[in-house]
Amino acid sequence: MTLLNRQTTFFLLIVFSTLASYAQRPTKGFNEKGISKEVLEHYLEHSVTMAEFLAVDPYTVDAAYPNKEDDIRLIRNIGAKFIGRAIYRWGKEAMLTNQDYLDKAAALIKKVQQQDPEVVFQAALFECITQQVNDIPIPDWVFTTFGDKVEKRNFRYDDMLNANGKFVDHWRKGSSVPDITTKETQYWFMFLAGTYMNIGCEALHLGQIALIGMADPRLEAWAAFLVKVREYAKKHARHKWVLLDAHTPSGGMVVDGRSLLDFNSFPLRIKEVVDKPQEGVLQVGYLDALFGRSKACITPSGWASPSLPFLVEFDNFGISRNPGVADTTSHFIWGYDEVSWFYLQPEKYRQDWLRYAYRWIKEHDKSAFLQMPVSRIVSLGRGKPMVKNRANTRSASMPDGMNLEETIRDIWSKSK
Repeated sequence: MTLLNRQTTFFLLIVFSTLASYAQRPTKGFNEKGISKEVLEHYLEHSVTMAEFLAVDPYTVDAAYPNKEDDIRLIRNIGAKFIGRAIYRWGKEAMLTNQDYLDKAAALIKKVQQQDPEVVFQAALFECITQQVNDIPIPDWVFTTFGDKVEKRNFRYDDMLNANGKFVDHWRKGSSVPDITTKETQYWFMFLAGTYMNIGCEALHLGQIALIGMADPRLEAWAAFLVKVREYAKKHARHKWVLLDAHTPSGGMVVDGRSLLDFNSFPLRIKEVVDKPQEGVLQVGYLDALFGRSKACITPSGWASPSLPFLVEFDNFGISRNPGVADTTSHFIWGYDEVSWFYLQPEKYRQDWLRYAYRWIKEHDKSAFLQMPVSRIVSLGRGKPMVKNRANTRSASMPDGMNLEETIRDIWSKSK
């Protein structure tokens, strides 16, 4: 081998070694001490909703979710950094004992991070349990995380319920909101949090914390529990930190001036333009919209914020009894939840509305960031199939693509 060839080979080895190291290296400003304001806002600015992206068919809770390869391509193309609601269970909890379900989710995380190590995945811990939790053994590590004696038993649905019956059977018979003040609920949420962190998720959405905290008005149970979650993250998460958020109708989870959450999140709360059928706008102060209301605090990472950064998303919660009818006193827009309304609009209106929403949010609340709607379940009406909106560019391999991908990419590229 000539000297030149040896030097070239040595140079390439250094390059490949550096790239491999970079792929495993935590992002600067995101480590065991927390996350800087700049890095957090970088993630929020490039956030997408990709509900159940990590659930490979037939393991989804909602509608089927094929063509994951095209989504992997989309993530790279648009430059998404924060993949919201990527895995969760709403009922059907026994799937969490299916190792194939978890292994395939972990494989998808690894595949995306091989093309962009910065990408962070969010799991969700929702305000719903069913009696199926009775079939799940409690892992030893759940007990030891709390410093409790290990027991050989399954979770107990009844022990997660509020003692006064609040929100019991709230969703349907045998499907309730768990009460965070019960030890059994804390065990359950720790199991969820640890399971998702173990497969590579570095962010957790805590759902409707006001419902789960029905008996915790001072947030004492929440505060103590989240300390355990963060301790687990220091040992098991890639960056040694976990990003926590929740739906915060009151403007945050703040105790003695300190936020329990890294950022807030809330629906957009789109207002109907009553005299222009199907049109919608954003407005500060409309219903319980969070614009202008995110609380001042010291963040878990230690920096002061006059208004905690927050995401606004296209929410999904169903269809009203009067689809197509305006009602500015309800959370529905033209009778649909936000993402379903958006899905039903003409292609150009969707593209234009995303640009409008992005600009409006920048102008009206510097703490707010629009979470782009890449994939989420939509509700079209009784008897109609459940489908997901897909922002992907329409193609032979993605026939249900909504042609929003390049719009999102263009919005973000012009914001730099």
